Amino acid sequence: MTNNAIDFSLAYKVKDMSLAAWGRKEIMLAEAEMPGLMSLREEYGSSQPLKGARIAGCLHMTIQTAVLIETLVALGAEVKWSSCNIFST
Repeated sequence: MTNNAIDFSLAYKVKDMSLAAWGRKEIMLAEAEMPGLMSLREEYGSSQPLKGARIAGCLHMTIQTAVLIETLVALGAEVKWSSCNIFST
């Protein structure tokens, strides 16, 4: 019998960290295609309008979702995210 208990002390869980550089490259490409979110970061990043906000999300994890999450963090939010699809990364 295997122990399938969830370790809630982890800040994150990543299946394969060797893909991090590739993922960052993909995020940078997606940022170029999402000018609205990038404009929000540029205009409001220094004022941190979401400072103190705690945002939780459960959505299919895509490169675009990563850009959204990083934008929320850049605007000051504390973000926790869970993928809604066990087969996505």
